[in-house]
Amino acid sequence: MTRRATDNSNALDAFIAAKTEIDAMLERLAALSADHFEIHPDEINWGHVGTLNHYRAKLREITDMAFKEGEHAE
Repeated sequence: MTRRATDNSNALDAFIAAKTEIDAMLERLAALSADHFEIHPDEINWGHVGTLNHYRAKLREITDMAFKEGEHAE
């Protein structure tokens, strides 16, 4: 019996769409970071630190999954 080639065009389209969205989010985050998250150094308070730590924890979760580090290490 001959196997028919699988058409992955829909999966490829979805993958490219997700990647494009991720790239756009990363670009926006990089720009926001370059602008010190729109916070003047004289205005920084512990609330800003907490918010930034929250962002960092979410990004750490993503990078740990992507690079198989932390709790996702093999």
